[in-house]
Amino acid sequence: MDDLKKLIREIPDYPKPGILFYDITTLLKDPKGFHSLVDQLCEHYNGQKVDLIAGIEARGFIFAPALAYRLGAGFVPVRKPKKLPAKCVSVTYQLEYGTDQLDIHEDAVKPGQRVLICDDLLATGGTAAAAVKLIRQLGGEVIGAAFAVELNFLNGRAKLPGVDVFSLLKYDK
Repeated sequence: MDDLKKLIREIPDYPKPGILFYDITTLLKDPKGFHSLVDQLCEHYNGQKVDLIAGIEARGFIFAPALAYRLGAGFVPVRKPKKLPAKCVSVTYQLEYGTDQLDIHEDAVKPGQRVLICDDLLATGGTAAAAVKLIRQLGGEVIGAAFAVELNFLNGRAKLPGVDVFSLLKYDK
């Protein structure tokens, strides 16, 4: 994991003073690093029945299709408002300062389908919790949530009770 962490650029005071931003674009452009990350995420789910990978906009779209391909599953996008063309189900959730919304096509998940949620980063957990709610609203079974990076100090897992959370790279500060 340290080899992968070395590929992540750390940017202090972005997007505001006091924040240390972990920029995964430097890992993504490294072929061996990107392949290793996808391989290791997939390894955790090998042997499990996964019907769909739900990727959360925007950077979840980088990893979710790769996981879906490798695991023999379908991919469904979970998007910001007004980005999906067909009829959607929506959920509004709290942010630090205000609210946001996620949408999914109402026919994206069939009742009983086993869905793995995927995003690049688990921080406070609000976005992931909203995605879990959407999948369950459609009758899907959330079998887990996969993240490339987790910021442990923000305790996002606490917003995902009963969800098997797997993150590859963890930061404690």
